[in-house]
Amino acid sequence: MQSVPNVKLHLPASNVFIPMNFSLIDDKDKNGLPVLLRKSLFSRLWYKPETTFSIPKAYVKIDFNCPLAVNSPDTAALTDTFVRLLMDYLNECAYNAMKAGLHYGLRLSDNGFELTLAGFNHKLRILLEIIIQKIANFEVKPDRFSVIKEKITKAYENYKFRQPDHQAKYYCSLVLQDQASPWTEAFDAVSHLEVEDLAKFVPMMLSRTFFECYIADRFLLPSQLTNRVVKLQDGKKYIYRQEGSNPSNENSALVHYIQVHQDEFSINIKLQLFHLIAKQATFHQLRTVEKLGYIKSLSQRNDSGVYGVQFIIQSSVKGPGHIDSRVESLLKNLESKLYEMSDEEFKSNVTALIDIKLEKHKNLNEESMFYWREIQNGTLKFNRRDAEVAALRELKKVELIGFFDEYIKVDAPKKKSLSACVYGSQHLKEMESDKVKVVTPCIEIQDIVGFKKSQPLYGSLKGWSQLKL
Repeated sequence: MQSVPNVKLHLPASNVFIPMNFSLIDDKDKNGLPVLLRKSLFSRLWYKPETTFSIPKAYVKIDFNCPLAVNSPDTAALTDTFVRLLMDYLNECAYNAMKAGLHYGLRLSDNGFELTLAGFNHKLRILLEIIIQKIANFEVKPDRFSVIKEKITKAYENYKFRQPDHQAKYYCSLVLQDQASPWTEAFDAVSHLEVEDLAKFVPMMLSRTFFECYIADRFLLPSQLTNRVVKLQDGKKYIYRQEGSNPSNENSALVHYIQVHQDEFSINIKLQLFHLIAKQATFHQLRTVEKLGYIKSLSQRNDSGVYGVQFIIQSSVKGPGHIDSRVESLLKNLESKLYEMSDEEFKSNVTALIDIKLEKHKNLNEESMFYWREIQNGTLKFNRRDAEVAALRELKKVELIGFFDEYIKVDAPKKKSLSACVYGSQHLKEMESDKVKVVTPCIEIQDIVGFKKSQPLYGSLKGWSQLKL
């Protein structure tokens, strides 16, 4: 007996993203550095020929620099909702693209939002055109809007449950970054957000958008809005204290940040070398010897081309005030370590840092991110690694010590530090007594918004005057 055909059985629709052409273009330009192909009042387009990995793949980064996207908590909430809705609309398309070796990502940025595409270059343009069309013809679907709004609300509600070290890093960034505003204000804005608000906002936001584009293959606007960084005063120590947002978490945390300089090769390498030498000693002293807690790190920090180092400690054993004093004590120990370092040990550390810098990029994505950071920060030093290696080869131990004495040690004349303290439930009673102990030249930050308005800002590195091509 013959069975009746199943009308629901069918072959999948053809996948338009499946690449057919894997040929490589022989680009005669072998210097491998990005070049500025095009610039206008509203865009800049960077291109880097793929000369390293010999694969038929491309990497595209587009920064949508939108002044309206972050000029208030309301617009920040609207932009967040827009980006999440856009990703929601692209889900089906993104699945087919992923199956064909193409990937995309959308994320909020300091000045708007950012689009990334990577994968086989033959059909990448199709995916890019679909996404751009979705952006240009964006419409708000009420049913999906409700779902996304609920997700954003829950995400903001969960902010209070973040670990104390994440909270401390957040407060440090909130103090330093000119455009940053408290998450609580965006949370309040989401609560009264309606479909009509987003429908009116998106066209207005996009009409004033500047584009920075980077393409690596075998595409940016002079940024009208840049996230500038607060310039702390030489010889000053700033402290910001806050109660942990989760009352059931007994852990406290500290970010002790030392701001050093705006991008410059000769100082960069000294800061990097200090970090390399101090990193292991920091972990050993604070974790192994003093047993202050379980999250300890010393890391470099880069805020839009402004460099520094930060000690990050989370602890249930001691409160932030005590931990901050131990960081100061550690800096005195590091002073002795540097002064007593033999020439052989110094050369060994220099060689180790050079080896790190000479490591080749592992893939196209990693290489592209290196160049994209230069573009985003406005530094545009595409030969950074070679230039810093050359400077390292000439560096003397006395110069490293001079740098430490000038910028890092406890009483350094140009030292400027910020301690962001989050007090867990176990140490909350210490917060008021720690405030009483503050003496000049320490400055207690009570109001972050007022503080930022009263402080000078580093000049932006973005702009045509920075282009050296």
